[in-house]
Amino acid sequence: MSADLSKVVGFTLPDKPVAWNKRDLLTYAAGVGAKNDEFQFVYELDPNFSAVPTYPVVLALKGADTDVNLFSERVKGRPIPGMPPLNPNRVVHATQSIEILKKLPLVSGEGWTWKTQYTGVVENKSGIILTAENSLVSPTGEVYAKLFSSSFNLGAKATGDKYSKFIAGPPQGKPIPKDRKADYEFEEQTTPEQAIIFRLSGDYNPLHIDPKIGKAAGFGGVILHGLSTFGFAARAVIKTAGVNDPDSLKFFGVRFTAPVKPGDKLLTSIWEVGKGPNGTTEVAFETKNLATGKVALGGGVAYVLKPSSAKL
Repeated sequence: MSADLSKVVGFTLPDKPVAWNKRDLLTYAAGVGAKNDEFQFVYELDPNFSAVPTYPVVLALKGADTDVNLFSERVKGRPIPGMPPLNPNRVVHATQSIEILKKLPLVSGEGWTWKTQYTGVVENKSGIILTAENSLVSPTGEVYAKLFSSSFNLGAKATGDKYSKFIAGPPQGKPIPKDRKADYEFEEQTTPEQAIIFRLSGDYNPLHIDPKIGKAAGFGGVILHGLSTFGFAARAVIKTAGVNDPDSLKFFGVRFTAPVKPGDKLLTSIWEVGKGPNGTTEVAFETKNLATGKVALGGGVAYVLKPSSAKL
């Protein structure tokens, strides 16, 4: 198959069945650091029990499975027309966003699907960046969440020339204000076992549990799933700007900028930067790894519906 990046954008994968239950929601909550005072996420008998709203991000790898899966087979997927051969060991998660359109039911039942269309591709001197739009769709055809993710395929080459084409992408946030302190700061410790817990939600990449693989990849050992750090930051926004309301988060997006190791401490700094769509407040945020001093999640943007505005 010859490389022709113009064929990539618009290509749609076959629908994938997905499913979850309350145990999956509890497992995910533990994987993103939910604590014993967050009963709405960690206790199925709590009257406000809800999914952590970012839960759908794990369904791309989990699918409808109730057991472990083989990561190398899961990421291999179907060949994308126009793409050159890709090395799955040189793929880095670059960006992730989720728009929550409807509250997730606690148990899916059968008939839910995951839809994927490639909406952007960039080639530069470092490799190829692919952007996909994913939708979580109910058995009746309602879209419950819309997600954009991009992967950086390091060293991949199509023609060797610069190329860029997009037909859709997520909202882009405002820069972090440089002239004032954050409106909220939320500091949280990950545990040495954090990746062991998070992988149970469907991402069984050995990089996150086998130190030998992490060392071979140049990370010096195991690193935490980027989507676990993503969930830690989402909880930080919910607990502060969202006044601890599970339904407050309507959109959440980040760039993955530096790795986190299980046991590192995270600091999420959050600024309210104006009005968002549909009565929400837009916030800008970043999550710093206090163990390294590096920003682990950058370019953060969220739309938060505060409980007071929800009652208007």
